[in-house]
Amino acid sequence: MLENVWLLTALALAPGLAITIYMYRADKYEKEPKRLLLACFIGGMISIGPAIFFGDMFQSLGFSDNHTSISTLLYAFITVALSEEFSKYVFFKRIGYNNENFNEPFDGIIYSVMVAMGFATLENLLYVYQMGFTVAIMRMFTAVPAHATFGVLIGYFAGVAKFKSKVKSKFYLILGVLLAVLFHGAYDYFLMERNYEWMFVGAMFSLYAAIYLSGKAIKSHQMASPFR
Repeated sequence: MLENVWLLTALALAPGLAITIYMYRADKYEKEPKRLLLACFIGGMISIGPAIFFGDMFQSLGFSDNHTSISTLLYAFITVALSEEFSKYVFFKRIGYNNENFNEPFDGIIYSVMVAMGFATLENLLYVYQMGFTVAIMRMFTAVPAHATFGVLIGYFAGVAKFKSKVKSKFYLILGVLLAVLFHGAYDYFLMERNYEWMFVGAMFSLYAAIYLSGKAIKSHQMASPFR
């Protein structure tokens, strides 16, 4: 029994830690302080609390999945995606975006992804302990990378916003959150929708599109670094 717990723990932690290490290595020209990255990661874990609060609030307002297409759509985009992405954004803004070490566009991506990985790792632990080995393997290649891509979208536009005027910066910050909610909601909607013939295809297409855009965003901000 204890061996199973350790195996599930390892499987739950592995994808988030792997993506964290990858992103740290992708920061080619000026590494961020490890304490700051850890603070972002821990902040992401804490952000699960507000996400649950907002999710419960939206459900109390009627945004629940009542097994109809429209209720599933609203539940996926508002109760789940908006609650989670807004909660992660608040901690990213507080810990990373406003930090004095944010001095190049790529910093927005790495801080945001660290927050996303903190969130995804704790969420993964909770799911895996409840649902077991199969879910651990499935989420390793789907849900955790998905959270990373949503973090990249927020971070990319935060990297643009940081070096714009106050009015323009607000626009880009809001745009980043909205795009993250859009892709997150689409991914969850297809998983929740009961049209099983299209469920997997739709979810994987949403994930692939987010991964593709994330790769382009990472390369763009790497090239824009003033420390090259």
